[in-house]
Amino acid sequence: MQHISVMRDRCVDLLAPSITSSTNPVIVDATLGLGGHTEALLTRFENLTVIGIDRDKSALEKATARLAPFGDRLKIAHCVFDEITEVVQSFGFTHVNGALFDLGVSSMQLDESERGFSYSQDAPLDMRMDRSKGITAYEIVNSYEPGKLVKILRTYGEEKFATRIVENIVKARAIAPLNSTTELATLVKESIPAATRRTGGNPAKRTFQALRIEANDELGAITRALPHALDLLMVQGRLVVMSFQSLEDRIVKEVFLEASTSKSPRNLPIELPEYAAKFSLVFRSGETPSQSELDENPRSASVRLRAIERVAA
Repeated sequence: MQHISVMRDRCVDLLAPSITSSTNPVIVDATLGLGGHTEALLTRFENLTVIGIDRDKSALEKATARLAPFGDRLKIAHCVFDEITEVVQSFGFTHVNGALFDLGVSSMQLDESERGFSYSQDAPLDMRMDRSKGITAYEIVNSYEPGKLVKILRTYGEEKFATRIVENIVKARAIAPLNSTTELATLVKESIPAATRRTGGNPAKRTFQALRIEANDELGAITRALPHALDLLMVQGRLVVMSFQSLEDRIVKEVFLEASTSKSPRNLPIELPEYAAKFSLVFRSGETPSQSELDENPRSASVRLRAIERVAA
């Protein structure tokens, strides 16, 4: 499937005021992926520098080739995006005009069957975004104690049948390790009541999401990264974040709400400048894709877009 960047034009439009307010603007694309958003930004704003971060070496290689015509206007860093401050400083900058986070698994990772992200294609149980380090889904499924596995499926997958699934995993791995995505997907399907399986898509979806989040510490990285990104913004700078499931969006919403809320005591009749919020929400609730976006890119259906702007130093 051809890669289509989710809400690309909307993201560029949201970052535009931050970029045009500066002579030599710098934007961080904290989830560079295949470079679609960055390509659009660099094409539209000829004086812009983009720092592209990604933990996936394969994605970085593809993005680097795609964006080669932009020369040194693109800076590349291979790391997790919670290292955003160190990356920005390593390129000689103290602040940036904006940052973009496109959370979740990329279409490239889903489409490359050997990565083990997809329950619809047979592959080894890997699920790491950075295959050079970290724990694999194979290790999680075959070595975690049952109580921890249940907690992961319930918390990260919001899976109602977590206990039943884990009981069957433990029985299966006692005979032989679970090796493949197909093997696990079949086990999950057989663990869920037939009546429940008839609705809601593939019954393995929630389990695979939970294992992927655990393997990559996705929610931990988001929780650490967003405050760093806010601290890096100069006045009029914007942070734009796309989430693809409720757990991600809840973190983004909470961080944005905290940053945009005044700390003045409630019983005071006036706002004390030192307690005033330094950030303001660009729009109050998360945006969803337009119908034309959905028609062009069905994978955008679950996206929730939020944006915040620094209004004071």
